[in-house]
Amino acid sequence: MPPASSRTLPVNRLAAASIVLAVAWVWGIGSLLAVIYGTMAKRTIDRSRGRVGGGGIAVTAIVLGCVGLVCVPLVFLR
Repeated sequence: MPPASSRTLPVNRLAAASIVLAVAWVWGIGSLLAVIYGTMAKRTIDRSRGRVGGGGIAVTAIVLGCVGLVCVPLVFLR
């Protein structure tokens, strides 16, 4: 069995930006942008054929962004 590669992949910048926006929230705007950027990053990562990493970060940002969008009406309707 050959040894596992210790090569690290560069993280997609849109994935990194999307997770920052998902955590920042910014009255829902950050959440919306996190979903948009995360989706764009995930598509780019999938099309890169293994040359770019960050797929898990993109998916996490999409999920957090969706949770943030669900919470927007709860915050504003109080």
